[in-house]
Amino acid sequence: VVGTGGAFAAVKVDGSVVTWGRADWGGDSRGVAEQLSSGVQTVVGTGTAFAAAKVDGSVVTWGEARFGGDSSRLAAQLSWHVHAP
Repeated sequence: VVGTGGAFAAVKVDGSVVTWGRADWGGDSRGVAEQLSSGVQTVVGTGTAFAAAKVDGSVVTWGEARFGGDSSRLAAQLSWHVHAP
């Protein structure tokens, strides 16, 4: 389980992620729910956003867009070959 300033995210044993807390700080992950439904290796949080590294090497982000929750401009670079810590 990891947290932001107002939300939490937990990686389940099946590789899916569940989130709760303040919606705009990552507690609402419905926008990326399909991507978080399986294959997540690890999740890290900032003050208001989360990033999940998946076993396929891709990265999924959500939460406050201004602080890392929107990585759409980097989608091509984050789609594969990223290594989790």
